[in-house]
Amino acid sequence: MIRDITGDPMDRDRFPVDTWRLVETEPGEDHGLTETLFAVANGHIGIRGTTEEGRPSHSPGTFVNGFHETWPIKHAEEAYGFARTGQTIVNVPDTTLLKVYVDDEPFVISVADLQSYERAVDFRRGRLTRSLVWRTPAGKRVRIRSSRMVSFTDRHVVLHELEVTVLSGGGAPVVVNSLIVNRQDGYTDYRRPAAAGEGWDPRRSSAFNGRVLLPQLHWEHDPRMVLTYQTARSGMTLAVGADHAVETDNPVEILSSTQEDIGKYVFRVEAAEGVPITVRKAVAIHTSRGVPAEELSDRCRRTLDRVRDKGFEYYHAEQEAWLDTFWRDSDVVIDGDPAVQQAVRWCLFQLAQAAARSDQLGIAAKGVTGSGYEGQYFWDTEIYVVPFLIYTSPRVARNVLRFRVNLLPRARERAAVLSQRGALFPWRTISGEEASAYYAAGTAQYHIDADVAYAFAKYGDLTGDTGFMHRDGVEVLIETARMWADLGFWRQDADGTDQFHIHGVTGPDEYTTVVNNNMFTNVMARANLRAAATLVREMATADAEVYRRLAARLNLDPAEVDEWEACADGMVVLFDETFGIHPQDAQFLASELWDLENTPDENRPLLLHYHPLVIYRFQVLKQADVVLALFLQGDQFTPAQKRADFEYYDPITTGDSTLSGVVQSVVAAEVGYQDMAMRYFLSGLFVDLADLHGNARDGVHIASTGGVWTALVYGFGGLRDHGGRITFDPRLPDQWDSLRFPLQIRGSRVRVHLERTAITFEIEVGEPVAVSVRGQDVTVEPGTPLRVPLDGQGPRLASLHGRHPVLGANREDGSIVRAVVPGAQAQDPDGPTVLGGPL
Repeated sequence: MIRDITGDPMDRDRFPVDTWRLVETEPGEDHGLTETLFAVANGHIGIRGTTEEGRPSHSPGTFVNGFHETWPIKHAEEAYGFARTGQTIVNVPDTTLLKVYVDDEPFVISVADLQSYERAVDFRRGRLTRSLVWRTPAGKRVRIRSSRMVSFTDRHVVLHELEVTVLSGGGAPVVVNSLIVNRQDGYTDYRRPAAAGEGWDPRRSSAFNGRVLLPQLHWEHDPRMVLTYQTARSGMTLAVGADHAVETDNPVEILSSTQEDIGKYVFRVEAAEGVPITVRKAVAIHTSRGVPAEELSDRCRRTLDRVRDKGFEYYHAEQEAWLDTFWRDSDVVIDGDPAVQQAVRWCLFQLAQAAARSDQLGIAAKGVTGSGYEGQYFWDTEIYVVPFLIYTSPRVARNVLRFRVNLLPRARERAAVLSQRGALFPWRTISGEEASAYYAAGTAQYHIDADVAYAFAKYGDLTGDTGFMHRDGVEVLIETARMWADLGFWRQDADGTDQFHIHGVTGPDEYTTVVNNNMFTNVMARANLRAAATLVREMATADAEVYRRLAARLNLDPAEVDEWEACADGMVVLFDETFGIHPQDAQFLASELWDLENTPDENRPLLLHYHPLVIYRFQVLKQADVVLALFLQGDQFTPAQKRADFEYYDPITTGDSTLSGVVQSVVAAEVGYQDMAMRYFLSGLFVDLADLHGNARDGVHIASTGGVWTALVYGFGGLRDHGGRITFDPRLPDQWDSLRFPLQIRGSRVRVHLERTAITFEIEVGEPVAVSVRGQDVTVEPGTPLRVPLDGQGPRLASLHGRHPVLGANREDGSIVRAVVPGAQAQDPDGPTVLGGPL
């Protein structure tokens, strides 16, 4: 079901439209949301958008990708193979604090008399800035400007800058207090216990019991201070250092002190009217899984020395140059809708902030903008983010895939615990160890192996990077194929046909768990098996010596490759002739429909209001499952099948997952529900900006931002790339005049320009590229834009609404399909029903 957006969901008085910035014109009380929206990050370090004065705030945070603490998972009832060790990202010491006092009056934005105010994150400069004028209680007007930047070019560097100027009312004593504070261990910068968190929500990070960051050494030497720590259980080490500089024509006195959990650098200034005070604070953050804290302290010194020698202006220029390249390769331009354009660029900027310097680490569900989902990595990366990276920054995509290569030893161990051959990647993790305590909606999602393999195969098809695929990718594909061949089993049908089944798994829809022959899992596993067999056979011919060594190392026999192909060919993909659809799993259609239309809004999302056992008894989806398979493996289904499946599953898909709307948008556009495609797109586009799911406070939904690009390029742009063959069947929305985007395909950069009557391709860099437009094969040559006329923008169907298409119909066994709301009376055409059946 669509989370309907009526018009523009943003408050445009407070957040005006600016296509290259997110701008706030007045402060609000939604601190958790704005801390997420105004976060700055580079994929390695992320800093939430808290104010320099530090209060009021919701959840201040600075996070380093992969820097985590572990904790024992306590199961109410133990069983063999359960996850044993939880992993949670650590909030490293906060360096953002630059407190201002004028006439000994603290500047606190929530009570300040503001004459002007603007805060903005600039997508082209890569900086968070704030500018305001404060009238003090004594009547003096003071201008405060600040800038915060996390460097894309030096992943350890953070730059803070603050300028204070007394504009009128005479001179005044001004104090700027710069701090480094360890907030992780439960204290504010005033050394008071931090406020307790909000109510229960499984999507949020859990709290630790006991101290996390154990102080190692701390020191100061004008103008530098460094604090170092080691985590109590995981044993990781951390060093945070800061250099300070002040520039002013006013007299200045400097005081400093450093303790285990707080460092202070205080500037006392006798400020004359109109004479600015500029404080610059360069920060270096280094972490390690095993290097002593003393070594990290030395690394901080070297980083800070480099910033001192090059200066802030150098890093600002480097930041803008990096972003110039990013936007050249990534920008999606929408003509005719500036509000949507702004939101799209905010989403693309978040992808840069999550992935740019992840540097062979994973990309967490929240990137490094919050602690939601414990800062762990899921399948989201491979399905929703890696395709964007392949087409816009193949080098970063390769780095992200290297993370999975590095996890292979742990994945092999996990497969052995589950009594399987090959490798089984953890459902959620930071270190590589499975951290999902609820196996039914966690470990049972074996499809993660196929998702990872899908990303590797797509990377190989679209980049032509055979060196990487033959050295690293092939091993991932082999070990995942082995897992599927071992997990499934053969069974003979009534007609004597041998079929390959996969039982006891959970698909992407976490409202239906531990089932047999989940359609998504089987279809993706089939693709995994075939991709592995194809790559191995290609290597055996094209790179015989490398293949020989690989086969010897992995004990790979040609008969095993034959087995993978047989398993793929025999894979069960269920189809129900009565309803003309693909059942989500073997028993799905036997359950009653959940009556979402009559479910109270206050009972959504379902996972926060109903026990899992209640949800599992019904046909109801947390997120698109079959529909996602129709997109990812679209060449395996007919247009009629796609439409029938979409029409069946859409009314029972809750949208409780932010992963769902963007996929529904793509398939809705393809089958002809173009109005629904736009509405689903907007529901994904504004997930965080308008806080549509009520949990943006926990960090950016990174997969959803990747899905926004997917909906634009695959959905409205009509791109498909099955087997590496590039095809287009566009669906330009009525609201837009045109759509433009770049794609990198096997070393060439192609600019695509979609208009209502034509689609144009232009090669900006590289060799000719072959594409197909609605069945017409063409080749784009360098130096010659190619314009292909279009006859319309595809089929158009009236939006779905009202009753489910099979409500009241008979199943194959003769039973009637009913719709109910658990715990409440509901109506259907045959009379009143309740949870247990007719009254």
